Order: sequence, then structure tokens, then C-alpha cells
Amino acid sequence: MRVEAVAPEPALAELLPGAAYADAYRAVSELRSLDAPSAARRIMGRSPRWVRALMRLRNALVAPFGLKPGHEGDPDHVGIFPVLSQSPGCVILGLDDRHLDFRVAVEVVPAPGQRRRITVTTLVRPHNLWGRIYLKLILPFHRLIVAAMIAQAEKQ
Repeated sequence: MRVEAVAPEPALAELLPGAAYADAYRAVSELRSLDAPSAARRIMGRSPRWVRALMRLRNALVAPFGLKPGHEGDPDHVGIFPVLSQSPGCVILGLDDRHLDFRVAVEVVPAPGQRRRITVTTLVRPHNLWGRIYLKLILPFHRLIVAAMIAQAEKQ
């Protein structure tokens, strides 16, 4: 599955007014029955080993600063991310924290040839200096992780 960076849909800016950062990544899946909740579980519900290792390191490094760790296994979460809303076409994940707020939208729409187009959009709104520093530090990893995670949408 080929993953490409695309411009975030302007309408999604409403998910997090005042966001200082937004990106979107898109891929086309051959899975005809894929909807947004199942895509979100496939993408966010499991991680490659190297991503899990990075998340453990992240949690250890940010704990002294009061950043919240994920809650894997919680029924109101997909992977470590809280579900804010969901429909067959779009799942919104997100968290409001002391340093920053974020939203992740997983959208699935029909594509030519009975395929499905998956778009994952991330919005981040830092609140303070620590939030801005954290954002700058994680962005290079974020870009790699999102592409790797979207590629999992077709894996069983």
C-alpha cells in the first residue's frame, strides 16, 4: 500500500480550532468492506515493534512533565487514543492535555474499483512552551509512524 502526504481537508480544522499543526496522509485499500472504525482499529490498534518501543520511550521521557500516557485496552479507546466520535465514514480520536491538545481523524470513503481511500489527519494545538517543544521533537517521528501505521490497514 502506497502512503502519500496530502493537504488536510479545511473542514477538519473545526475539530481543533487554533491548531498550530496539521497534516494528512492518504492510501488506497483493496478491502471493499473497510469502514472508518475498522480502519482506525487496524491503523491505531496495533503497532509495529519499533513504534511500540518509541512509545515506551516517549512515555518514560514525558511522565515527569505530566503528559498523559496512552490507555491501551480501554474500550473507549482505539489503541492508546480516546474515541471522541465515530461513524461509518469517520472516527475522531483525541486528547486534551496540559501541554497540548490533539485530534486524529481516520476517514474512509469509496475509491474507484470498489476500493477504499483512507485518510488520516492529525491536528495539534500546543498550550505552552513545553507543548511547542514536544511538538517539534516528535514531528520527525510522527511522520514516519503515521505512514507505517496506515500501511497496516490491509493487514489482518
